[in-house]
Amino acid sequence: MPRLSSIHRLLCELVEIPSINPMLLPDREDLTGEAKVADFLAEEAKKLGISARKMRVLPGRSNLLLHLRPTGKVRQRVLLTPHLDVVPAEEKDFKATIKNGNLHGRGACDTKGSVASFFSAFAQIAQNGPRPKNTEIVFVGLVDEEFGQAGSRMLAQKGPKGDLAIAGEPTKLQVVSAHKGNLWIRLSTQGKAAHGSTPENGKNAIEAMTAVLQCLYSDYSKILAQKSHPLLGSPSLSIGRIKGGTQPNVIPNHCEIDLDRRTLPSETPASVKKELVEILAAKGLAPKYSSARDASCPALETDPNLPLAQSFLKAAKRRKSHGVPYFTDASPIAMGGTPALVYGPGNIAQAHSKDEWVPLKEVEDCRDAVYRFLKDLD
Repeated sequence: MPRLSSIHRLLCELVEIPSINPMLLPDREDLTGEAKVADFLAEEAKKLGISARKMRVLPGRSNLLLHLRPTGKVRQRVLLTPHLDVVPAEEKDFKATIKNGNLHGRGACDTKGSVASFFSAFAQIAQNGPRPKNTEIVFVGLVDEEFGQAGSRMLAQKGPKGDLAIAGEPTKLQVVSAHKGNLWIRLSTQGKAAHGSTPENGKNAIEAMTAVLQCLYSDYSKILAQKSHPLLGSPSLSIGRIKGGTQPNVIPNHCEIDLDRRTLPSETPASVKKELVEILAAKGLAPKYSSARDASCPALETDPNLPLAQSFLKAAKRRKSHGVPYFTDASPIAMGGTPALVYGPGNIAQAHSKDEWVPLKEVEDCRDAVYRFLKDLD
């Protein structure tokens, strides 16, 4: 392996600390949990004279908070909020390797590339300055982004709140000010069981669901296509799971489907439910409607004209912000009252992939952009 710069070495070390979200792999304590990554970063911060604070989120899982106070009175606050957890992978995937200018390994792109960039910029300000006069900078390593966003939801609830947060995600160094929300909806139909040889004696719940599916794919899809957002386009719908029946020779008395509905900032769970129920009712259909997930996941829409957002765009050398279809920690943070942007090295296409990688040049460029933003804070 070639001689590594400090940020490349940091990224290698981060990737080689397994931190799979425990909710996604409950039986491998050696590979799961964010605590080892948080402890590693806390030790690095200690070398800079910065003490770490833990915010308990779930049993054995805590957000990491590093505070860099200004030289004067705190008049505003900026949060750097990458997440520390990754999705499942084999043990061998936690060996960092560099090929053709890219660093490969689980979490390299989603989002330890952002962790390395944000922390390096934070450390550069802490060590060499210039430290802002009136802006507190807080690095927050979040837990649980890959499952329920419990870390960002706890941060939104308990604070500290900020005047701007930057959530680390692979955006190819585009500044993202809007992303779609996410609803998981369950529709179920009831039937009457009967012997397969006498279907006329029963009522087939799967057959009833077939009419629901036809409506979703035709009428409902057309309605969604008519809606639009300048950065996000149209809302979307996908059917990710279907379950019904017990065996071939029994008329099924129950069928259910789970929908993934991506929402625009103008939409709410109540408005989506009303719209969907009315469209189905117009076809004489009335499946039972319920939520398949408790946590609220609304769309993000941060005003890119906010002064700090404009400052970040300038630091990132971007003229305008963008929208993305996926959900991030930025939304729960924004729900807590802190305007949030999304930014980081890598491509979302690499996130969760078998061979995950991030361009090292983008990791460096991300650090430089975040540093430029931090050093120009008042």
